[in-house]
Amino acid sequence: MSSKKTENQKITGRAAIVAAGTLTSRILGLVRDQVLTGLFSRMATDAFLIAFQLPNLLRQLLAEGAVQNAVLPVLTEELKGKGEKEALVFFRGLIGVFGLILLGVSILGSIFAPELVQLFAKGFEKDPEQFELTVELTRWLFPYIFFMGSASLCAAALNTHKKFVATSFAPALLNLAFISSAFAFANYFEQEGQDRIFSLVVGALFGGAFQVFALWPSLKKIGYLRLPSLKWQQPAIRRVFLRLGPTLLGIGVYYVDVLVGRRLLSEAGEGSVTYFSMAMRLCDFPQGIFVMAMQTATLPSLAALFSQGKKEELSSTLSYALRLTLYVAIPATIGIVLLSRPIVQVVFGHGQFDERAVIQTAQALVAQGSAIFLVAIVRQVVAVFFAAGDTKTPVKIAAFDFLIFAAAAFLLGKQYGHVGISWAVSIASLAQAALLLFAARPYISKAGITALVNSTIKTALAALCASFAAFLGLLLSAHLLQSFFDSASQFLQAVINLGAGGLVFLLTYLISGALLKNGEQEALLGPLLRRIAR
Repeated sequence: MSSKKTENQKITGRAAIVAAGTLTSRILGLVRDQVLTGLFSRMATDAFLIAFQLPNLLRQLLAEGAVQNAVLPVLTEELKGKGEKEALVFFRGLIGVFGLILLGVSILGSIFAPELVQLFAKGFEKDPEQFELTVELTRWLFPYIFFMGSASLCAAALNTHKKFVATSFAPALLNLAFISSAFAFANYFEQEGQDRIFSLVVGALFGGAFQVFALWPSLKKIGYLRLPSLKWQQPAIRRVFLRLGPTLLGIGVYYVDVLVGRRLLSEAGEGSVTYFSMAMRLCDFPQGIFVMAMQTATLPSLAALFSQGKKEELSSTLSYALRLTLYVAIPATIGIVLLSRPIVQVVFGHGQFDERAVIQTAQALVAQGSAIFLVAIVRQVVAVFFAAGDTKTPVKIAAFDFLIFAAAAFLLGKQYGHVGISWAVSIASLAQAALLLFAARPYISKAGITALVNSTIKTALAALCASFAAFLGLLLSAHLLQSFFDSASQFLQAVINLGAGGLVFLLTYLISGALLKNGEQEALLGPLLRRIAR
């Protein structure tokens, strides 16, 4: 068995572990969002989503972006160059300096909560009650970043040692904390004269702490559960910050996009923040389950191959990761757009989330869902730049991406509100993906490009066949509903439509992939089918 095939199988296996953990977290996340939209008013959910967005964006920068991409390659270099003992000294010093930074950010965020809300949700000033609620929520939620930043550093150490189980399943604890806190404390806060939404603050803080504690046993096994140190004057720590600055700028532009969008959304009327956010949550489902899983699983391999100077294997690994990601992302894009209305109705159409909310969210989902495969490309290609230590190129492209988003959001947002801003996100993702692919030419050979193009064509053809079959399935289910279930509730109709359309789409996609002999389908499903056959 070739080393290349072995490495690809390892990546697939690691991605499966990460995806399983992420799937658990995302399912609980949907339940959390159902609780949020069903138990609380639109004013309260708008306020909470803005308040939680501020520390949560920093968390996403740290846990899913900058720290992983800056720390993991440096820690890999220390392990290979100096050994485990010196790598541990470096890590303890890093924990010390980051701990102080995170503590400072938490304190400053709480102090300047009014200014932050005014900056990112100025439209809320029209309603003093909503503005004050958002400020108070922000003030209490900001310490969440300390816990999540700490967890991200622990995850970087575990991922460097290719230990993915704990880091994949720990995020589920946050969603469990949200759900349980909403039911346990909502009535208590209401009785104390506070808004019921403060029950979610309890969930955020406890959930963040639980995630840190959940990683400790795994850290202990690799010998990294040690107290932080004050040995900050280390070359390796300086290298992390040299990588971290541009990396933060590059990844941060995406989140600046989101925050600029939030400000525009705050001026687009009550419920706009919620509709936009729930559509983004649904898009995050396939992105988080597999796209982020592949990036997390691939980055250690890319970093190791680059440090060893194995350019051909680096190219092969990047091409494989892109092919495997697009095998999932392309049908996810088409499926979510095609089934947007029944998806939203089934997931959120209950409690205080009425018919208007379903329609508005579905429209946003079509716009944002159109870019799922583009975000998948961005995530995978960015990883190779970080592995190679090239942080300038992603920053330049991300800055251009921000200009495109800002222009599109202002133009489309004025006329189409939250739906226009959703389309602006997709337009900017298209530009970013195209530019990153062009810039990544030195890291991927002609053979890798040829394999990627051939695989993408097969995947796209299978997805188009599946979408046509699903469309026919939806027409059939609509006829059956009219003939036999005319008095069925909207929820039941949505379940039938989603079940019919989704099942037909999935089966047709798999059959088409098998007929087209798609290698990525065999790589993903082959081991599972062989295990079942035993």
